[in-house]
Parts: sequence; C-alpha cells; structure tokens
Amino acid sequence: MDNLEEIRKRINSLDAQMAKLFEERMQECSKVAEWKKEHAISISDPVREAEVIAKNSALIKDDCIREYYTRFQQGLMDTSKAYQCRIFDGIRVAYCGVPGAFAHIAAKQMFPGASLVAFSNFEDTYRSCENNQTDCAVLPIENSFAGDVASVMDLMFSGSLFVNQVVEIAAVQNLLGCEGTTRESIREVVSHPQAISQCSAFIRKNGYKVNEFPNTAMAAKYVAEKKDPSIAAIASLESAELFALKVIEPHINSSSTNTTRFAAFSRSRSTAEPKSKMGNHFILTFTVKNEAGALAKTLNIIGAHGFNMCSLKSRPMRDLMWNYYFYMELDGDIQTEDGQDMLHALGSVCDRLKLVGSFTSQKNG
Repeated sequence: MDNLEEIRKRINSLDAQMAKLFEERMQECSKVAEWKKEHAISISDPVREAEVIAKNSALIKDDCIREYYTRFQQGLMDTSKAYQCRIFDGIRVAYCGVPGAFAHIAAKQMFPGASLVAFSNFEDTYRSCENNQTDCAVLPIENSFAGDVASVMDLMFSGSLFVNQVVEIAAVQNLLGCEGTTRESIREVVSHPQAISQCSAFIRKNGYKVNEFPNTAMAAKYVAEKKDPSIAAIASLESAELFALKVIEPHINSSSTNTTRFAAFSRSRSTAEPKSKMGNHFILTFTVKNEAGALAKTLNIIGAHGFNMCSLKSRPMRDLMWNYYFYMELDGDIQTEDGQDMLHALGSVCDRLKLVGSFTSQKNG
C-alpha cells in the first residue's frame, strides 16, 4: 500500500488540476451571465440544473460515491449562480406598479438582486427598455381567469422588443383594510381591473362598489393612506405587509388556480437551442392580406410544418380602422430547420410577420 505522503501528493496534484478547471469553468459561467443579462433571462434555471446534475452524476461508475458527487455538483451550481449574480448587479429591470404589486413580485423572482425600476403604465414600462433606460421590462401577458392583457399584446405587435422568458406566478388576491375594517363596514373595494375581474363573484356576493386603480399595490397604498374602514383593497399579501394593512378575507379569487403569466422583454432575441425538449413555445404576430382564405393559408403552412397552435387571437390595429392583426402562440422549437422553413413560407402570405420570441415554460409560486 502507498504511504500517506504519496497519497497526499496525488491529491494535491488533483486539487491543482481541479482549481485550474474550476477557474476555466467560472470564466465560461461569466459569459453565460453576460448573455443572460443581454437577453433578459434569469440566472436560475431549475430544469437545466437538474438535467446537468443527472447527466454528470451518471458519469460516476462507483455507486458508493455517486451520491457525494451529486451533492458536489449541486454545490458547484449554487456557487456558479452566486458568481453570476455578481455580474448581474446593476441590471435595471422595469416593471409596472409599485412595490408589492404582482409585477414587482414577478420581477424579483425572475431577476433576484437586480435594480427594479417602477413605471405607472405598461407602455412607459415597455418603452423604457426600447429607449435604453432599462435593460429589460417585466410585464403581464395573460391571466388564467381574466384572459389576455390586451395593451401588452398591442406592444408586442407594434414594438421592437423580444420575449425570451415567461414565468407563471400564482395570483392570490386578498381583501385588505386598515385597522377597524370589517367585511360589514366595507362599502367600496379598489384594485386593478384584472384583480376586480378575478374576484367578481366575491364582490357581487357582498354588494361592494368598485373603483379601478392602475395596479393592486397602488390600491393598497391608497387604502393605507385613507384609513377609511368603508374602503378596502384587493391585493397581495406582500402589499398587506408593505403598507401595514390587515387581511380581512384571504384568497377571494373566483378561481383557485388563478395564475398570471409574466414576460421579460429585451432588445435582443435569443437564438439559443431550447433548454428542454418539453415545454418549448414561441410567439408570432402577423397580418394577412385582405382576401378570402388568407388566414387559412397561414394556418395550413403552420400545420404542414408540424407545429401545434395553442392560441390564436385577433386585435384591432390602432392606425387602420377595421383592420386586425393576429397574435399566435405555438408549441415547438422555432430554431429547427422546420421552424425556419415555416417562417420563410409565412413571409410569402403575411403582410407583416414578427417572431416575438421563444421560451421554455417556467412556474413559480
């Protein structure tokens, strides 16, 4: 058996090799962070992390030490993310609302540690990224109960930004009031129109008047400042904590599965290969010629290339009365040869065609 000093020398040699490889790995991680920063994609990617750890752990032949290597890999992932967060320091993320709004919650989850910049409406939020005031913009695009956010859809059609990341945030609405407020004392509720729609059954049941606000957190702030037991806000628990309001009634959503999808918009479109074979999507906006069968030709091209259309919506064009554009979301990888061929074929039948972006489904709590 080798003596202890010889064993330690070999370990020291292996440690030196690992240190060199670690440094090289972290240099590559910094490039990943810069790319994600440019394309407004969050550092955390649980799907890819799980895939990498499983793939690398399978390289270990010794069953006894595989478990320890898996832990080592997880620690390496955590260290890599911490290092990438340092590179992300200073990234400016626009959102619509005030602290405590669901957009603020989404932006914090998507870009931990970023500098969050609040705007009062969706268009100003979007334009701030277009005009280089911010690095990206986080905006809601759809709610599972109330439907699409039409004004954001219009910005996707007319604007120049791209979507590279979409996350689903559970939108739990609560009835909030100042001290002394009870369900019986309330005469009026204030909130964003989407939140009011999501809680319409509760509002009707109690006979409350409604007053619309630009977002839920601003409504909560208003209630905190008014200190009027006859007025309550519909907002998040984060808003209740932020503005020192009490929860009169929790979870008043009409739907128990109420979820809002938020998109991160950036000036660059990702052309990276998808992170997973499952859950890949892309968004198109387009107009068609004003002639019989024009939309059918578009749909036939999509079907012929093997892509599944999961939603199709039409919206009026602001600058052309009684003309409409189409918003379409599809399953699949647009970067494949089939995807690129489909875009080329669509270009021949569409007057205007824009690939808004591609992304992999992500869910957050």
